[in-house]
Amino acid sequence: MPDQDCINKTGVSVPWQSSPQLWEKLKPLARQMRKESTLAEKLLWQRLKNKHLGFKFRRQQVIDRFIVDFYCHEIKLVIEVDGEIHNYTQKEDAIRQEFLESLGLQVIRFKNEDVLLNIEGVLEKILVAIKPHP
Repeated sequence: MPDQDCINKTGVSVPWQSSPQLWEKLKPLARQMRKESTLAEKLLWQRLKNKHLGFKFRRQQVIDRFIVDFYCHEIKLVIEVDGEIHNYTQKEDAIRQEFLESLGLQVIRFKNEDVLLNIEGVLEKILVAIKPHP
């Protein structure tokens, strides 16, 4: 369950927001991850940034106790790009995805190879996920 201390500036509880203490620990890690993006993450970011698909995406976004690769708050969409390490962390990835979905977020995942070798196909799948949102 999200930290009960996650209250925004207007006093409203935000279930996906990290507590201030956790945010201070995760913020430098998220910043480092933005600086050290994989080639697949860099390629996809070039196609997501500046509202290329009609919505604002953030990269390496902190959501509760996790850092997701890409996130669009407006449509509650998380995009994860999985490298080789994810071949060995499938159980953890499933738990993480279940948690994010419990917050009302839609999560879609792509393998690095899919992004690198078929970026247009990846973008089509993202557009399908976006389509229900005007």
